[in-house]
Amino acid sequence: MTSSDSAGDVIGAGEEFELKTLRNRGRHKIFLGYAPGVGKTYTMLAEARRRRERGEDVVVGYVETHARKAIAELARDLPIIPRKTIVHRDKPFDEMDTDAVIARQPQVVLVDELAHTNIPGSRHAKRWQSVEEILGAGIDVISTLKVQHLESLNDAVLEITGVKVQETLPDSVFDRADEVVLVDLTATALLNRLRRGVVYDLDKIPGAMQNFFRRENLVALRELALRRIAEEVDESLESFLAEREADRPWATEDRIVACVKAGDVGKKLVRRAYRLSRRLQGRFWAVHVHTPGETLGGHKREMAELFELARQLGGEVAELSGDAEDRAILDFAKENRVTFLVIGQSKRSRLEELVKGSSLIAKVMREVDHIDVLVVADPSKAKGEIGET
Repeated sequence: MTSSDSAGDVIGAGEEFELKTLRNRGRHKIFLGYAPGVGKTYTMLAEARRRRERGEDVVVGYVETHARKAIAELARDLPIIPRKTIVHRDKPFDEMDTDAVIARQPQVVLVDELAHTNIPGSRHAKRWQSVEEILGAGIDVISTLKVQHLESLNDAVLEITGVKVQETLPDSVFDRADEVVLVDLTATALLNRLRRGVVYDLDKIPGAMQNFFRRENLVALRELALRRIAEEVDESLESFLAEREADRPWATEDRIVACVKAGDVGKKLVRRAYRLSRRLQGRFWAVHVHTPGETLGGHKREMAELFELARQLGGEVAELSGDAEDRAILDFAKENRVTFLVIGQSKRSRLEELVKGSSLIAKVMREVDHIDVLVVADPSKAKGEIGET
């Protein structure tokens, strides 16, 4: 994450084009919030107007006003790239016209709701993929995102709100952004906005306050957003120090292993290992052990999805073989100087352990001396589903 002072402040349009050609990629700035109504879109539009006043060529690629007067007023005088109409199941839908944006070649384009799922028939399945194409064309993008759409936080949001967010964004897209700005508002202030009808129509407010907009939900989601931003700041500081203190002796990094197998808890283990590796500035693996007599059968696809999730989150994967799962994991841990093992909670009763043998957790705990073990509970069932919020 780097500073995003606009090039338009110090160089002319011709020089800006030359600079983009040299770096061959636009700059990406994300306004991050934790709930609808905190002011992400409003803040994005306010910055766009300031940039226009400074002479930058700023256009709207896709902005959702949500029928809010203040947002509509800010967007009113900004040039808009006409949306593309796509017919799906005999109904017309409007999406951002990526080709038109690239053909127009503005300095900056505004793109709301980065995690949005495009209508079937679009060139890209997700809006963030369209944004990547625009950035690749050398155009700067300013976008908005809610923290609950980050893939690594999917389980945490489920546990907080009781609902599973369906539209997620790979954390790698967020991490590549040149600048991330938190648009913050206290839970009390947001609830006041909600009650005044600023966020939703008045008839929708009671239902919203009984579900997603419960105060405890908002407080927890805000904390997730603050922590995520803190991680970005920590990474920037590490990069800053590394550039200026190349000879500084850095401590050995933490290394985390998620011990995965097919089942409901697999993805949760991978996400927990990823989040732990981010906080500790370390590496992580998703590891599965093939033992004699194991038959994956219909679980092959599930295991492939687990490994793909780990790769998307920047992790590494390893498939091991051995007569004993615990011994294979411990050997891998020793060889790779692992500092944390992330293991799913055992469902075996004491009687089952007597008959079938000790659980993986029990076996590992007896053997490890210098490795921390994190036991992750089985995920709770979702009470409902939401897409964009």
